[in-house]
Amino acid sequence: MTATVPIRTSEAFQKCLSPSCGATFDVGEVRTSCGDCGGLLDITYDWRRLFVPDSLRWFEAKWSRRNELLARSGVWRFHELLPFAPPEKIVSIGEGQTPLHSTPGVARYVGVGPDNLYLQYEGMNPSGSFKDNGMTAASTHARMVGAKMTACASTGNTSASLAIYAGVSGLFQCVVFVGSGKIAYGKLSQALDYGAKTLQIRGDFDDALARVREVCEQHPIYLCNSVNPFRLEGQKSIMYRVMEGLGWQVPDWIVVPGGNLGNSSSFGKAFQELHQLGLIDRIPRLAIINAAGADTLEVLVNNQSLNWNDGRSDADLIRDFYGTMDAENRRAHTLASAIEINRPVNLVKALRALSVCNGVVRSVSDQEIVDARAQIAAHGFGCEPASGATIAGVRQLREEGIIAASDRVACVLTGHQLKDPDLTVAYHMGDPKRQAEKLHPAGVHSTPFANSPVVVDNDTNAIVKALGL
Repeated sequence: MTATVPIRTSEAFQKCLSPSCGATFDVGEVRTSCGDCGGLLDITYDWRRLFVPDSLRWFEAKWSRRNELLARSGVWRFHELLPFAPPEKIVSIGEGQTPLHSTPGVARYVGVGPDNLYLQYEGMNPSGSFKDNGMTAASTHARMVGAKMTACASTGNTSASLAIYAGVSGLFQCVVFVGSGKIAYGKLSQALDYGAKTLQIRGDFDDALARVREVCEQHPIYLCNSVNPFRLEGQKSIMYRVMEGLGWQVPDWIVVPGGNLGNSSSFGKAFQELHQLGLIDRIPRLAIINAAGADTLEVLVNNQSLNWNDGRSDADLIRDFYGTMDAENRRAHTLASAIEINRPVNLVKALRALSVCNGVVRSVSDQEIVDARAQIAAHGFGCEPASGATIAGVRQLREEGIIAASDRVACVLTGHQLKDPDLTVAYHMGDPKRQAEKLHPAGVHSTPFANSPVVVDNDTNAIVKALGL
């Protein structure tokens, strides 16, 4: 979609990420890339012209006004830190009410101190995933520019989120592109239920994203994938809430699943801005955890030494890597469908986040993911498989000695367990056929933390005996 609504402002604008370009565009323009060089865009602010509180504790006062929709939103409570939209244009459904939780049981599993492991449980959002933090911002910008139709490619969570915002607001028609056989039914059911027109592409997520970008470029449709820079502005708020849960202190580590790298990119931007504004005195380290079957970022960073290089990352290296991937027909493959992505659109922004946060990248196997997910759930926080990558990643980094037992670690759980209930049931059931169909093809061959149901006769004595009473 190429359109411009004049929203001239000297406080907020879109800016090309490339330092050799640096082109700027009005916030009323609908863009997913720089019109001059094709690079990714940031939303940038002239903070000198904006009100910025002198302490993050200033935001606590908004809780006393939580009967107001924007004060109740865990995104727009922090409007002063993402001030691209006038309040009357904001589209909100009460997203971001997701507190931080200390979890001593999971801390024991990964090997850190009992009070040092925290879970930011984004599964409590209206659509059941972190995507609502970004979709409220993207929907707000869509409203600002007068869009009538919105679209996305999705492995599941993005489509559910976009569909619920379109349905609740009544402002947009909504179309979602999904890959064939690459979406969990728990997620697909949401897009269908919320009224989205769903197109299932014969291909994977990368194919679906390529097609939706082409369609949106050629027709007046507003694209809501994370290549949209406004979406990432909303996702910054996850980090504000993490610090709020820690009494406005900065943790030692933020750990997040990889995927399309929107979260990690937005987190790096959030901490960079907060530090520049003097609202924090240090920046935490960042760990981005991929699934082994979708490890593009790890291979490029750890094996081929790709880095941010002050905005001049090696584009030829990335292009050659993707060319080899295509020539060999390598496709992402992991049961953690939310991060089953080979060509992350925010790769370059993630490189910046790694630089800002002195970050690391790791990959974990599907076996490690499902075992970690089971441990998270056993301690009260059921989450989608991709979230298990965070805990598996912390465990690996502890074993390597990179994360210390005394470090305070905040892990982002991206989605609710009911996003993919089939996998959960397969893990816990003693039925080999059910396990084989869902788990074994992805490389999961054991279920050490299974909690299988006990089959008993329809008899009180048999039930009492099974209970050990």
